[in-house]
Amino acid sequence: MFDYLIVGAGFAGSVLAERLASQLGKKILIIDTRSHIGGNAYDCFNDDGILIHKYGPHIFHTNSRDVFEYLSQFTQWRSYEHRVLASVDGQLVPIPINLDTVNRLYGLSLTSFQLEDFFASVAEPKEYIRTSEDVVVNKVGRELYEKFFRNYTRKQWDMDPSELDKSVTSRVATRTNRDNRYFTDTYQAMPLHGFTRMFEKMLSHPNIKVMLNADYREILEVIPFGKMIYTGPIDLFFNYRYGKLPYRSLEFKHETINTPVHQPVAVVNYPNEHLYTRVTEFKYLTGQEHPKTGIVYEFPRAQGDPYYPVPRPENAELYKKYKALADATPEVHFVGRLATYKYYNMDQVVAQALMVYKKIVEAGDDTSEKANRELARV
Repeated sequence: MFDYLIVGAGFAGSVLAERLASQLGKKILIIDTRSHIGGNAYDCFNDDGILIHKYGPHIFHTNSRDVFEYLSQFTQWRSYEHRVLASVDGQLVPIPINLDTVNRLYGLSLTSFQLEDFFASVAEPKEYIRTSEDVVVNKVGRELYEKFFRNYTRKQWDMDPSELDKSVTSRVATRTNRDNRYFTDTYQAMPLHGFTRMFEKMLSHPNIKVMLNADYREILEVIPFGKMIYTGPIDLFFNYRYGKLPYRSLEFKHETINTPVHQPVAVVNYPNEHLYTRVTEFKYLTGQEHPKTGIVYEFPRAQGDPYYPVPRPENAELYKKYKALADATPEVHFVGRLATYKYYNMDQVVAQALMVYKKIVEAGDDTSEKANRELARV
């Protein structure tokens, strides 16, 4: 008998499997419908021997020393600071918008102090910041909003920024200096040998058994276990009792190019005319030396694997109904992006998983044989 059945072998599931096995001696079965561990952070070598991120770029960054030190048990790191350019008005300019962005776009030579005055002169102050449009026009005005954010956001979400919660665009800063790093976190690095290798080490404890290409619902009454940790879509767990929670998905078009370098930076955003939102070149992320290079185009889609919860008030209300069901199901811990319907970064998922582990320890979370029988009736 397993003490815990963990559904999903991404960050949330793998962190909890490792902690429960290595620290508490629990017997763990971790199961995933895909053919691999690592969730969306899975990386692999393509047919040309180039290390790629199958589900789009995953760049690790965090301000949490605890998260960084925890993951450091399973990987060495390669220092990496992420930089992004946006294709605007026939130029590639830095994003987040900074001093160089404005000077290049408008042929100016402003200083940082003058840029503050420039932003103040074009901004449209909003008394209440409610939507993603409000966030941007309040900071940098209508024209820069149109150039950098509106069409990109419409492609990504199939909604105008005026229809989306403020959290979508508040993730992207605006700077008055020349700092062109996409993130400013204390810890910015990539796993030296890739994410998959890190997950393999995380799940290498002898108490952990991994089952792939499998649906947990098919083994509920076959394999005995105590409690469950669930990292999949919360609406699916409850058989869509209140209807489906909306997500945006992505389609990825991978290519190998017969040149060592293709782009000037890892990611180029396309906020306007192209159907794809961005193009990523993986060798910047991995540091791999290879005579060829691998890129991926991202095309937002309405259907497909769930990637991004759609941040609108009615969706938050629908999630609350599922959250109430989850709270009334104490034999299951719901953890991660899909199970909590939140747009978490990787480090936030790790932090959440570590917090759940801490709560399990504090609660003396004993397993029980009847739990899986109760789950079969959900």
